[in-house]
Amino acid sequence: MSLKGVVLCGGEGRRFRPLSFYIQKVMVSVGSAEKPLLEYIVRLFKYHGIRDLVFLVGYKSNQIWNYFGGGSRFGVNITYVRDEPDLKGNGGALYNAFKKGAISENDTLIVYYGDILSNIDLRDLLKKHSGSLITVAVSKKYKIPVGVVEMENSKIVRIQEKPDLGMPVTIGVLVMEGKIKGILDEISVRKKHIDIMKDVLPAAIKRYNNVKAYVFEGFWYDVGSIEKFEKLENGIVDRELGFLFEERKFELL
Repeated sequence: MSLKGVVLCGGEGRRFRPLSFYIQKVMVSVGSAEKPLLEYIVRLFKYHGIRDLVFLVGYKSNQIWNYFGGGSRFGVNITYVRDEPDLKGNGGALYNAFKKGAISENDTLIVYYGDILSNIDLRDLLKKHSGSLITVAVSKKYKIPVGVVEMENSKIVRIQEKPDLGMPVTIGVLVMEGKIKGILDEISVRKKHIDIMKDVLPAAIKRYNNVKAYVFEGFWYDVGSIEKFEKLENGIVDRELGFLFEERKFELL
């Protein structure tokens, strides 16, 4: 059995247009260091001792390869698996990686969505995962992006501007045991567009009843849309993820 980090970074980034017409969204620069979003993910894996990475790529994949190569510059080993047109969705990309031998049923996989910034402790996540088929990282700190009103008949008695939802939401990081391939085999017979959250997890819960949540209290941010990207402040990135960068900052004279 081996441990592998699997990063989903092949999407077209339709919510990221028009920027994604020119750049793969995982390669957009964030933070004052102006490093690609994907580099923060790579460094997070390396920081927690996970050096065997698999990138599931497709759209504008050369931009990713040109920057990361085989991963030696970052102290990791990166294998690339290109999406196939007959297997769609992030679940399809994962299934394709199984079929091409980049991952196996004997592996433990940390699946990480490529548009998520987080300082999640991957080692602690793995520790809590022990004995489970799938462990999904969730947060209770998701803010509703609109104001919420409390009403009595037609009269507003209270307004909360963008309150916390108060319910656990998925943050795009999860651990899976490789035997999940059996479920992917079954789903692929009836549909070619497979989604991890919509298709794989419900099927796993129904069959094995061994899917659990890991409640994460730290920082996470979904950079999946152009609006979210524009609202992301460099100071937040530097404060929450600066520990991933040990080299000295570039200074202008």
